[in-house]
Amino acid sequence: MDSPTRSGTDGGTPEFRDFAAARARHLVRTAYLLTGGDAHLAEDLAQEALGKLYGSWRRVSRMENPAGYARTVLVNTFLSHRRRRSSGEHVTDTFAETPAPGPDPALRIALLDALAELPQQDRAVLILRYWEDLGVEETATALRTTPSAVRSRASRALARLRTRLGDQLADLAQP
Repeated sequence: MDSPTRSGTDGGTPEFRDFAAARARHLVRTAYLLTGGDAHLAEDLAQEALGKLYGSWRRVSRMENPAGYARTVLVNTFLSHRRRRSSGEHVTDTFAETPAPGPDPALRIALLDALAELPQQDRAVLILRYWEDLGVEETATALRTTPSAVRSRASRALARLRTRLGDQLADLAQP
């Protein structure tokens, strides 16, 4: 009699493989913003989030919004990453990442640098609210906080970004 394994040696269910293939790029892109532009850490966090989803895929696949749950798992993985004592990697040098093509890569880099300087919780609020385009209630649910905390964090974080970006803010607002 065959029994399902939890070790993942069977390669996973086709449904999970399809879900992971469809959502992985989006999760990496969101993690990239959360990490302040660290592409390698973003890939690691997205992979870790997908690993956590795989372990509970039966339950997750029955949810109304598995993609939203995956995003929540990713954000929680990001927030707990720095708290873990086992995270012993230290950056020894800065490597230039190739910016995405666009009208002005310098402005994009300035925004990513400004986001990287924000505290993790503030950055997570901004990414979920304005990059992921979630409402206040959805953001509060994803971060396990209250809607008023989301509004106040977003307000403070935006004020910090405005201060940090200064004259570049008008240029960033241009389409």
